[in-house]
Order: sequence, then structure tokens, then C-alpha cells
Amino acid sequence: MPRAGRSGSSRSPIWCGEVDARRKGLASPILWVGLLFAVLLLRMDALRPFFRWAFPGVEPVIYDRASFLELFIAHLQLVAAASLAASVAGVSLAVFVTRPAGRDFRTMVDALAAVGQTFPPVAVLAIAVPLIGFGARPTVIALFIYGLLPIIENAVAGLEGVPYAVREAADGMGLSPWQRLGAVELPLAAPVILAGIRVSVTIAIGTATIGSTVGALTLGTPIFDGLVANKVPFVIQGAVLVALFAILTDMLFGRLERWLRRGAAG
Repeated sequence: MPRAGRSGSSRSPIWCGEVDARRKGLASPILWVGLLFAVLLLRMDALRPFFRWAFPGVEPVIYDRASFLELFIAHLQLVAAASLAASVAGVSLAVFVTRPAGRDFRTMVDALAAVGQTFPPVAVLAIAVPLIGFGARPTVIALFIYGLLPIIENAVAGLEGVPYAVREAADGMGLSPWQRLGAVELPLAAPVILAGIRVSVTIAIGTATIGSTVGALTLGTPIFDGLVANKVPFVIQGAVLVALFAILTDMLFGRLERWLRRGAAG
């Protein structure tokens, strides 16, 4: 008599691949950092017993002048506006100074970007507030100026790092200089450019907190309110959320950068 087979059929490679993908997804640091960030944004009040135990006598122990979600959205809008403007301006300037018509301006652009990086954002706010008033606008200006240098440096390095043989091949195909830029140079330089944007955005997330000193709503608002009122829990809550926001953003950019590098290598 034929021997009865084992109960259960062997698992297919597709099924095993799906299980491995799910395990990798659950093990992803991005998932857990994102979940922690979301929980703290929406349910910081769940930590009320801990903060009351750690800081007896402080009331209220959870920042309540605005919701943390509202603060995050305002903070995100400031960073997004400044980083988008800095990315467009930085990449455009890098393209300009790496073309024959703009090479003579390379030193000047590098110097201006370096000055913007070394000029303290607080000083930019001090100059901008009397001219355009309090609120979000001076903060965006400060973040824009402060974020240009890493974008320009990386964009120039990426564009100049395109192999000469590749440029020659593009010219041999009859591509115009602008067609070569859009179809060959920018795609190959994209991972290096993105690395500069990644640094700029991460810096902007932390630097945007100073906007609260001139009336902008950010995740730095609890920090400065806590310093003024001597309420350490407010400072901790704001600082933890800013740190998680920066870490999560850096992780997402890192994943996108790896994807672009694989595409460029392929």
C-alpha cells in the first residue's frame, strides 16, 4: 500500500516570500518610530501619570495650549515650504554653475551659501522680524537661507560626478545640452542631490523650533513655554517629538536614497 503523505502540502516559494516580506516590514525601524511618533502626537495625555510621578507639583503636567497634532502640522508646513524653496534654488544654482555660462560664478555662489550656513538663524529672525513682522514668514526665510549650503554642495558634486564617457555618449546620441541634463545628468546625480536635501531637511526640523520665539507655531512652542514657566515636562514633550520627527524623516529619506542608488546602478 502506498504510504500516506505528510499532512499539509509544502509551502510555495511565493507564500514564503510574502511571509518574509511581512516579517521584514514588522521589523522595520521606520514602522516602530512612526508608530511611536503618531501615538505621542495623538495620545500624549496617556503619559500623564508618569509625568505627575516624575514632576510632582507641576500643573498642568501635559502641554495643553494647543494640540500636539496642530503643532506638528504647523511645524511640517514651515519645514516643507522652506525646504522646497531651498531645494529648487539650490539645485538651480548648482545646474547654473556647472554649465559653461555659469562657471565663473561658482566661487561667488559657494561663498554666499557658506555665509548663509554660518549666519545664525536667530540673527536672520532678528533682522527679518522688523521688516516683515512676527509669525511664520521670518522663520521660513531663516530656514531657507540656512538650508541652501548642503543642497548646493551635493548638487554640484553630483552633477560634476557624472562620468565624462556618459556625457560623450549622450552627445553622440544627438542630445542637446538641456536634454542631456534632464535625461542623463540629473537622474545619475539624483542620489547625491537627495543626500544634500536629506541633510538640509533634517537640520530644518530642529532649527524650526526657534520660530516659536517670534510667534510661529511649532513643536518648539512647548519647549520655550516650558522654559519660561519652569515646566520641565513641556520641554521634554516638545523635545522628544522634534527628535522623533527628525529621526523618522531621516529614515524615510535614507530609504528613498537607497532606492535611487539602486536605480542609478541598474
